[in-house]
Amino acid sequence: MRRGKIQAGRSAVAYLYLAPFIVLFLSFGIFPILYSLFLSFTYWKGIGAPIFVFLDNYIATIRDPTFFKALYNTAYIWVFAHILILPGGFLIAYVLNTAYVRKKNLYQALLFTPMVTSTIAVSIVFTTLFGEKYGMINFLLGGLGVSPVAWFHGTGSMIKPVIIILFVWKWIGWNCVIYFAGMQGIDRELYECAEVEGANKRDILRFVTVPLMRPIILYTLILSFIGGMQIFDEAYILTGGGQGAGYLGGSNQGGLTIALLIYEAGFRRGAFGQASAIAYFLMIIIILLSIFSFRFLTERRESARA
Repeated sequence: MRRGKIQAGRSAVAYLYLAPFIVLFLSFGIFPILYSLFLSFTYWKGIGAPIFVFLDNYIATIRDPTFFKALYNTAYIWVFAHILILPGGFLIAYVLNTAYVRKKNLYQALLFTPMVTSTIAVSIVFTTLFGEKYGMINFLLGGLGVSPVAWFHGTGSMIKPVIIILFVWKWIGWNCVIYFAGMQGIDRELYECAEVEGANKRDILRFVTVPLMRPIILYTLILSFIGGMQIFDEAYILTGGGQGAGYLGGSNQGGLTIALLIYEAGFRRGAFGQASAIAYFLMIIIILLSIFSFRFLTERRESARA
């Protein structure tokens, strides 16, 4: 009996220490998610009582061509950015992990620097670099005899490449550091055994490094889905901050992303119900992509073992 009271007292103390986290998590984590789900079934302008409209917001979103354009832009940016980010980060990490490279910590610090740099400041710098009249990129292209490119005007087709370049510059170093840390954890004896068996560098990479790195690759892939599908800062700053009805996402909405569309619906039009519905569409897409990635890599690992 006494032991039970002592155990109960210890549990109470533990929960007391956990109370601040639990309160904050419920207030700023769980409650906004559930309240957003409730709002997705209502019409609400931010004031007054929400009006229940059931599935109208979801139906209106599916019927809106702007939603599919934003979805296309987001997918386009994610695919082409991560074609460079994930393999590029892995390759750089593999090179850094070799015995031929010295001062590895210095290279890691330089590669990780973009991550600790303000996205807004960097986006403003990129806006200047890609300026149509006085930008450094057009100046260099002019030296090669190429006419100035209207990066943020015209058809808007060149907005996405600029966002992709910024996204790659910012995230390739982060993935490189994660991959490098994983490679450092691989037992060197495995490499030595492979070399003794006659494996070359390509075989070691394919049959030793990549299989052992698969859980970390899955981790970075899922995080890339979560982060890449929520692109906002880069697109918002590069396309002029969404000023005016015709400026959201830049010219011809070439840089419009799902996150920008959520911002436009909620904070410019005051349609918080539709903004919540779009957010839940985005959440479903991210969950499905994450499940697909997990099952794909898991099946590949099981087939490799077989």
